[in-house]
Amino acid sequence: QVQLVESGGGLVQAGGSLRLSCAVSGRSFNSYAMGWFRQAPGKEREFVAWISWSGSTSHCSDSVKGRFTISRDNAKNTVYLQMNSLKPEDTAVYYCAAGRVTTWQGFAGDYWGQGTQVTVSS
Repeated sequence: QVQLVESGGGLVQAGGSLRLSCAVSGRSFNSYAMGWFRQAPGKEREFVAWISWSGSTSHCSDSVKGRFTISRDNAKNTVYLQMNSLKPEDTAVYYCAAGRVTTWQGFAGDYWGQGTQVTVSS
């Protein structure tokens, strides 16, 4: 079993930055690719970014490319999402997931965290 706990969410003004963390415990962290998703009120869950198990490959969705960066520290069993130049439309609950990359824009999560709220004010 794998447990994921997100942290780092909060309220920030447009143009600001936040760094989300996802601490993973349980089965071997570095055997999983990791992903970040988000879900805004009334909208479907949206893929944000994934990173390979080694950290050598990553991909962000077009909506956040150039502003968000995903990274991981396998020694700390933690994956991060650095979010810069935040916009009000980035407001959502952000979830991390442990799983596998399915396509360049696809990620299948086997385990999920409980989510952390990010609110960007205009």
